[in-house]
Amino acid sequence: MKKFAELKALVSSIESDVDKFYNKSNSAAGTRVRKGMQDLKNLAQSIRLEVQETKNKA
Repeated sequence: MKKFAELKALVSSIESDVDKFYNKSNSAAGTRVRKGMQDLKNLAQSIRLEVQETKNKA
């Protein structure tokens, strides 16, 4: 459950950069968004593996 909270916090943290990139055409914000999305991908994969492992143990 802790990792899911981290995932939600990460989404919230890149929200302002998404706004800056799409609405204000700030290209530096786009770089930060891409990095944040990569971090999201890695964290989501980690959660998926944890859920699968827990499910298989049951």
